[in-house]
Amino acid sequence: MTKLNNINTTDIRAAIALGCRTMQSVFNADDNDIPFFGSQVRPETWLKFSWAHSESHVPGRHLNALLNAEETLGISIDEDAIEKHARAAFFSYGGPVPLPLNRQELGGPLVNFMAHNVREGFHALYALTKFRQSRHAQAVAEASITAILQLWEPTKGWDRSQLEETLGLKLIDSTFIVGLARALGPLVKFYRATNYGPALELALILKEKVVNDFFKADGAYDRETFGTHTHSTTCVMSSLAQLANLTHDAPLLQRVRAFYDNGLWQIRDELGWVIEMSGDNADPDKGECNNTGDIVETALILGRWGYPEYYQDAERIVRGHLLPAQLRDTAFIVEPPNPNHEDGQHEMANRHLGAFGFPAPYGHEPADANHVSFNMDIVGGAVASLCEVYREVTRFDAAGHWVNLLFDHETDAIQVESPYTHPALRVRIKRAGALFVRIPPWVQPATLNLAGVAGEPQFSNGYLVITAPPINRWMTLTFPLPLHEITLRHRTRQIRTRLRGDEVVAMDNFGADLTFFDTL
Repeated sequence: MTKLNNINTTDIRAAIALGCRTMQSVFNADDNDIPFFGSQVRPETWLKFSWAHSESHVPGRHLNALLNAEETLGISIDEDAIEKHARAAFFSYGGPVPLPLNRQELGGPLVNFMAHNVREGFHALYALTKFRQSRHAQAVAEASITAILQLWEPTKGWDRSQLEETLGLKLIDSTFIVGLARALGPLVKFYRATNYGPALELALILKEKVVNDFFKADGAYDRETFGTHTHSTTCVMSSLAQLANLTHDAPLLQRVRAFYDNGLWQIRDELGWVIEMSGDNADPDKGECNNTGDIVETALILGRWGYPEYYQDAERIVRGHLLPAQLRDTAFIVEPPNPNHEDGQHEMANRHLGAFGFPAPYGHEPADANHVSFNMDIVGGAVASLCEVYREVTRFDAAGHWVNLLFDHETDAIQVESPYTHPALRVRIKRAGALFVRIPPWVQPATLNLAGVAGEPQFSNGYLVITAPPINRWMTLTFPLPLHEITLRHRTRQIRTRLRGDEVVAMDNFGADLTFFDTL
C-alpha cells in the first residue's frame, strides 16, 4: 500500500498554482493542440480524445479556472496556453449553429451536440469576454443565447427536427438537469460581466423550470428525474445560489438551502465527497472533485448571506477532502511504451501532476475501482472552486474585516496566520475597521484566549467581534484543535475518520493503494 506525500495540503494558493500548471500541459500535439479530455494512470496510462467533451467542454473549464487564478492570485499564465484553449473553444462553435459541438472522431466534422456542454461553452466565452475583453467571444455568446431561445423551449425541449434534419447534427439526449440547466451559472457570470439582458432572461427561464420541476421546496433529490450524473445536480445547485446572490432573491436562496440540507445528503458525506454516479451499480467510494467544489461554492454564498455554519462546512470540506485529493506525488505513474510517439502517451507523470479526479475519501484509488483516472476537465472545475475559496477566506466591506475560513492569507487589508500551520490564530489588520473572526463550533469559549487587544471581545452569530482592533499589530487567538472522530457512511461501508479540528489526520482505507492519510 502506497501512502502519497501530499505536501502543502493546507495551502490554497499552492494548490491553485499547481492545478494551473496541469491545465497548461494537456494539449494534444497530434490534434492541432485541442486539449485532451480522457485520462487514466492505472492499469494503463494515457490521455485521450473524447467524442463528447474534448473541444466543447475542456476549454471552458480551463479558461474559467486559469483566468480566474490570474486575476485573483496574480498567477502568471502562459498566454500561449490561453490562446490554445480559446482556439479550441471557438472551433467548437464553428459548426452550422452557435452551440458548442464535438467531433465524433479526430479529423471529422463537428456533428455531436450535447446540451450538457452548453455550460462549459459559456464558461469559455464568459472568461474570454471578462478577462481578455474579447469582442469575438462576446459576440459568439450573444449569438448562442439567441440560438438557444429559438431552438429550445421549457416545455417541449430542443427542436430535434431543426437540429438533426435541417442542421445535420446529432442531438444526444439527457435529462434537463444533466443538460441545459447546467448553463445557468455561466449565464449569471456572463451577465455580471456584460449586463447583456438576454443572458439574464435565459437564466431566469432556466431557473423557473429548475425550481418548478426539480429543486422543490422540500429539498428532495430524485435521481430518476435529475439524472444519475451527480456533478450536474451539484453545479445546478451552485448556479441557483449564484443567481440568488446576483438578484438578491432570498426565497430562491432558501430553496437552495433546503436542497443543501436535505437531498444533497443522499449523494455526499461529511467531508463533501460526492459519489460520481448515483445509480445502483455505481462504485460506492468513487467520487468526483467537481462535485465537491460545487458544494463549497454554494456553502460560501450561504455563509456570506449570514449562515456561518456553511462556512464551517466549506472549511472542513476543503481541508478534509478537496485539497488532499489533488495529485501531488506522481512517482507511482509508469510511463507507457510509446513506439509511435503519440502525444497521448507522452510525459504522463509530469502532465498529471496537480490533477484532480475521482477519489475516495481515503485516496486516489477507491477500494472497488478497477482503474484510476483524472479526466482533465476536473482540474478546471476544482481550481475554479478553490479560487472562490481564496476570495472568501477574508473580505473587507462596510461592516469591517471578516475572517471566514482559518487559512493562511494576506491581502492589502489583513494578514492571517492559521492555527493549523502556526501555534495560534493570529490576525493583523492594515486599515481601520471592526474585526469579525468566525469561531468553529468545536471551540469551547472557556478555552479561547485573546491577546493583543484591550477590552472584552463580543460574540455575534458565530463570530468573535472586536469593534476597535489596533492597526498593524498582531492579535492572537489561542484555542486547541481537538482530536475527534466521525464516521462517513457510504453505501457498502462505514469509514472511520479522525480529525484535528477540521483537518483529517487518519482514516480507514481498507487496504487501498495511493492513500491520503495515516490509517486508523
